[in-house]
Amino acid sequence: MTAAAAILFWLSIGVLAYVYVGYPLVVYVAGLVLARPVKRDDVEPTVTILITAFNEESAIAEKLANTLAIEYPKEKLEILVASDGSTDRTDEIVKEHQHLGVKLYRQEGRLGKTVTQNNAVATATGEIILFSDATTEYSPDVLRKVLPAFADETVGCVAGRLVYLDKGETNVGTGAQSYWNYETFLKISESRACSLIGASGCLYAVRRAAYRPMYAEACSDFLICTELYRQGLRSIFEPDAVCYEHTNQRTHEEFKMRVRVISQTYTDLWRNADMLNPFKSGFYAVQLISHKLLRYCVPLILAVILLTNLFLAGRSVFWDILLLGQAAVYAAAFLGWLVERAGRRITLLAIPLYFVLANLASAIAFFRFIRGERVVTWEPIRETR
Repeated sequence: MTAAAAILFWLSIGVLAYVYVGYPLVVYVAGLVLARPVKRDDVEPTVTILITAFNEESAIAEKLANTLAIEYPKEKLEILVASDGSTDRTDEIVKEHQHLGVKLYRQEGRLGKTVTQNNAVATATGEIILFSDATTEYSPDVLRKVLPAFADETVGCVAGRLVYLDKGETNVGTGAQSYWNYETFLKISESRACSLIGASGCLYAVRRAAYRPMYAEACSDFLICTELYRQGLRSIFEPDAVCYEHTNQRTHEEFKMRVRVISQTYTDLWRNADMLNPFKSGFYAVQLISHKLLRYCVPLILAVILLTNLFLAGRSVFWDILLLGQAAVYAAAFLGWLVERAGRRITLLAIPLYFVLANLASAIAFFRFIRGERVVTWEPIRETR
């Protein structure tokens, strides 16, 4: 029994190490060995910037001012705000900008972000649709950075780089920044090796002709890459196309957002399980399995590591030390949460806090998924600039 517990412990450690260290190394090397160059050229297609919003009265005016400052021929640029049945002054503020060329698409009822995007895209005039959030700030040259890759006919989506700003200098904000820096490294490597498996919802552009309406509970910025890959089109990462967004300032806000996104991603993985077959989708399947499926299994892996370590504790000092190490990580996460609630920050506690938060969110999202709960709508939770 002891030997079996030890084997299970080390197997779980091995999977955990692969998820966070092994896979990044694998995809980095694959990006060097399998690198697929992207043809780039100066192109000026018509573009629709689509801003999906629900009750964003505190952010939409500043967002529109930022969007109107983007450097691109005005006759080739359409700015379209898709309001998912907003009940505040969002629509009114958008209408105040109509004389500047801003258009409003109002979705009656509350149908969710993905359905609202689907219906708004059907009214858009641009050859390229750039999707954006109401709380995201763009650099003026963002289109000049995004569009050149569309000269390559094999490219269906170009995703930009999100930079998180932590104005409150919180533990959860610092953790989110670290997490996203790690994700950016993976996106660069996945883009080189094969194709992105997901974009950042605040900045990604898609060929209008290749866009297919998605089901209501989809995580659209994740699913879009798989939908395009089915059509033989790549999704690539353009790190020079930069956008900025403030992190959530409170743990419960970040936790709520992570649960929503992961719940939707579970649905996407379930409904696109055929793409997890390497014999069908090649290295793209390896990326999906390693980056998403195994990552979302980490809560189970952590539970196995803890339980087997508890069983083995007391049999040697070695196992006791490992158990103390685990306890220290969880204690640091809890302390980081307490410190944040007190309005303070200890940077050393940020990563343990976010690690536990993200994996707890994965566990909650999984239980909601197997109970049949599906997430369609969303609430604005980020503080505005």
